[in-house]
Amino acid sequence: MVTVTSVQIEGHSFTAVSVSLPKTTLLTVSNENGYIMCGALDVGLLNRLLKDRKIVAGRATGVKTIEELLAAPLESVTYEAEAWGIQAGMTGEQALLKMI
Repeated sequence: MVTVTSVQIEGHSFTAVSVSLPKTTLLTVSNENGYIMCGALDVGLLNRLLKDRKIVAGRATGVKTIEELLAAPLESVTYEAEAWGIQAGMTGEQALLKMI
């Protein structure tokens, strides 16, 4: 099942997507500038092979819901996310607010 909802953070809208897969759930929250995602995101691949795309993204591990993704500290972020002031250790919500 795929669930798409709107998430409001300090008056800003983001799109949350939850995809139920066998034995796991894929989670993302995004806007037009970037996104955060569960542990399925391969930040190393984005930094190495897709660096020229300048993808603003962060990854949180061990999360099972959108709420947990928003509250969890990011484990890693892309180089472009760092250029936007996003750092590993920030919560997902803090990172998304930097993507405005």
